[in-house]
Amino acid sequence: MDRRDFLRGVGSVAALGAAQRAVGAAPGGGALGPAGPGRSAGAPRLHVGCQRWGSDPGHLGFLLRCGVRHICISPARSGPDGVWTAETCRDARKAVEDAGLTAESMYWAVPIDVLVPARRDAAIARCRGQIAAAGAGGIPCLAYTLNVRTWPARTGRREGRGGGLYTAWDLATATTQPVRRSGIGPVEEEDMWARIAYFLKAVVPAAAEAKVRLACHPPDPPMPHPNPYKTAQVLDTVEGLKKFVQIADSPFHGLTFCQGCVWEFLPEKDKPAALYEAIRWFGTRGKIMQAHFRNLRGGRRHFVETYHDEGDIDMFRAVLAYKDAGYTGMLMPDHVPHHAEDPTELQHFAFAYGYIIGLVQAAYAGT
Repeated sequence: MDRRDFLRGVGSVAALGAAQRAVGAAPGGGALGPAGPGRSAGAPRLHVGCQRWGSDPGHLGFLLRCGVRHICISPARSGPDGVWTAETCRDARKAVEDAGLTAESMYWAVPIDVLVPARRDAAIARCRGQIAAAGAGGIPCLAYTLNVRTWPARTGRREGRGGGLYTAWDLATATTQPVRRSGIGPVEEEDMWARIAYFLKAVVPAAAEAKVRLACHPPDPPMPHPNPYKTAQVLDTVEGLKKFVQIADSPFHGLTFCQGCVWEFLPEKDKPAALYEAIRWFGTRGKIMQAHFRNLRGGRRHFVETYHDEGDIDMFRAVLAYKDAGYTGMLMPDHVPHHAEDPTELQHFAFAYGYIIGLVQAAYAGT
């Protein structure tokens, strides 16, 4: 979709957005809540968010009807090489805002070359330029990953309630499937940390200057330690994520905190308490820039992604943990089940949005 098509399409929901602004935000769906004991009018609060369709104008009205007004938008690309500019970022953000939503973040495809010493300097220079352009265009946060994936993200599907299909991960199955070339080669743990530090020490100062928060997503799924691909994956433990956020001391450096990923790689003996403790640790330090809010059953070697109300995670307890930690950003249902009668997954996402809004309302009830 080019820039003109996007701007024309988003105009079809602009009137709906204006109406939403005129009547005010519904409880639980927006970033600001009503006045109450111990909380002033307009105090920031947790809110449902979306990254599923990015800035697709064909879905903005759907999101508004579901009570979603905060999203992670698509990259504002411009030109044949796909590099965004301050102007394209500004236009993409304004178009979404004119439709009645807030662009809280934008997806950022960081090339794996930033972790390859022979090629990293040119790639990092480009990253710094993208950060500066995003900041000039009013993008507050860039969501990215440093995942060096050598196998499929999921290995199949399992049938769940009502015939819904849940995406599944099985380590034994994955080890029999073709290995993808990572583009990075064998890397020991110490060397991988050095490469990550080199990248962060170059881009975090650029982010601070541009006033753009950087939100790194953990690897999904986690790889075994050690693994047959001889590529150290150092961000798939809570301790690894703690080390990562402390490499560069800046409020502009943190995580897309994916609670599903954290659940996947937590030792079984530490669940469930270790998840809520991780939310507290990262949240109280301001290191959760945005949150992926999904549920699942299982762990590192095998899991299925369920509906939000039936997995192993106590989702209401998780919401309370985010709230108590002082996090007031988006809770995004990044993955949902699939069904043939819902090929675009609108039903499943509508359920997820409503469920999250209800949890948020309950968490703030009486405050």
